[in-house]
Amino acid sequence: MSRNFESDRLKKIRNYDLRKDLDIAKEYAWEYLNNIHKRSVYPNQVDIDNIQEFSEELNEEPSSPTEIIKKLHKYGSPATVAQNSGRYFGFVCGAMLPSSIPAKWLADVWDQNPAIYVMSPTVSKIESIVEGWLIDLFKFNKECTIGYVGGSATATFAGLVTARNYLLSKKGYDPFNRGITDLPKVKVVVGEGVHSTVFKALSLSGMGYDNVIRVPMDQEGRMIFSELPELDDMTIVVAQAGHLSTGAFDPIKEICEKAQKAGAWVHVDGAFGLWARVDKRFNHLTVGLELADSWSVDGHKTLNAPYDNGMIICKHSKLLLDAMNVEGSYIIRSKFRDGMLFTPEMSRRARVIDLWSSLKGLGKNGLGDMIYEMHAKAKYFAQRLNDLGFEIMNEIHFNQIIVHYSSNDETLKLIELIQKSGVMWLGGSKWQGKNIIRISISSYKTTYEDIDMCIDDFESQMMQLLFSGNQNV
Repeated sequence: MSRNFESDRLKKIRNYDLRKDLDIAKEYAWEYLNNIHKRSVYPNQVDIDNIQEFSEELNEEPSSPTEIIKKLHKYGSPATVAQNSGRYFGFVCGAMLPSSIPAKWLADVWDQNPAIYVMSPTVSKIESIVEGWLIDLFKFNKECTIGYVGGSATATFAGLVTARNYLLSKKGYDPFNRGITDLPKVKVVVGEGVHSTVFKALSLSGMGYDNVIRVPMDQEGRMIFSELPELDDMTIVVAQAGHLSTGAFDPIKEICEKAQKAGAWVHVDGAFGLWARVDKRFNHLTVGLELADSWSVDGHKTLNAPYDNGMIICKHSKLLLDAMNVEGSYIIRSKFRDGMLFTPEMSRRARVIDLWSSLKGLGKNGLGDMIYEMHAKAKYFAQRLNDLGFEIMNEIHFNQIIVHYSSNDETLKLIELIQKSGVMWLGGSKWQGKNIIRISISSYKTTYEDIDMCIDDFESQMMQLLFSGNQNV
C-alpha cells in the first residue's frame, strides 16, 4: 500500500520541540504556588469575568503549545479558587503535598494506562506496593485488597456493588450475569447523617432509595446503636468514619459485631476519617474499624494527594474481583496485578503515583503528625471562635467545626461577607435547625498564623454586620 497521505499539520506537531513550553509551564506553576498565600482565596469578579476569554469557536488550524499555556495562565490562573492554600476551609478538600507535584508531572508525561500489567509494569508494581503500605497503615488484615479509583464516591459504589453481589450469591443468584431484575431486595441501613454519595451509589447500583432504613443520629451525627434495626443476611450497613459536618464516628465496633452475627455486610464510608486509623492518638475513634467488610477512602481530603484519587478496600479479595470482573478476547491477563480487575474502570491514568509520592514524602511519622496537626488546629480555631462569642455546635472529634452566629439570618450574612472578603473561604449548611458555618481543616498548609488571620477577619466582618444593623435601626 502506498504512503499516499501524511498531514503537514501533524508532522509539525510530531516534530515540535516542547522544552521551552515545559519551562514556561514550570515558571507559571512556581509563580502560582509562590504567590497563592498572598492572593484572595476566592477570585474577584473581574477575574471571573475574564474567563469569558475562553468562550470562542474552536480554531480551524492548530494552536501552538506556547499560545495555549500562556492563555491558560493569563485567564485561568487568576480565576481559580485557592484550594491549594492554607485558608480554604470549604467542603472537605485539602492541598497537594510538595512530593506529589513533580511526581505527578513526570507520570503525566509517561501517559500510562495501567489497566493490565502488560500495559504498564511500573504502575502495576507500584499499585501493589502502595496497597501493602496502606493496609499496614490502616492496620487491616493482610488479605485485604485495594482498587484505585477516582474518589471516595466511586469507591463507595464499588463497595456496595460487591456487597450486593455477595449477599445475592449466597441465596443462589448470579447478579453478575443475570442482573438484579426480579431478584430479592437487599436492605440497606444507614445513619440519618449519611453522606449523599451513598444514595448516588445506591441508585447507580440498582438498589435505590426505597430499601433504605435510616437510623436516628445523636447530637454529634453518630448512628444511635440502640436504634439499629434487626439485621439479616440480606442487609448492608453503611457506617461513617467521620461525619461530614461534625467529624464524629459511628459506633463501628458494635455495628460490625451485630452485623457479623446476622451475616450482614458492613461498608464504612471513611472518605476523610479513615485516615485517623493511622495515628494512635485517634484510637478511641477507630476501634473496631478492622471488623468491617469494605471501606472507601479519599486520597485528597486528608492525605493531601492530588485530586482524582480514591480507594476501595475490601477484606474479601475474591468478592471484589468477581464484582469488578471484565472479559475480552484481546485482554492479556498476567500473574501480576491487572489494575482494572479491582475497579469499575478499565482505562485510567496512573493515579497511584500520586499516592506513592505523597506517602513516601511524608513517611509514617510525617503522615501521623499531619493528621493530628489538622485536629489540633481545628481545636485551636474552635477555641478562638468560642472566645469571640460564637456557638461551637460540635465536639472537635477530628478536623471539622460547625459554628453558629447570633441568628440564622445573621449567620448567612456573615458567611457571605467572609466569602467576599477573600481572606478565607468557607461554606454553610444546616444543623439541628440552625444555619451554620462549616470549617474543615484539611490542608497541610494551614498554619496557626493563617487561623489567627481568619479570626481577625471573623471579628472584622462581625463588626461590619453590627454596624450595618445599627445603621438600619
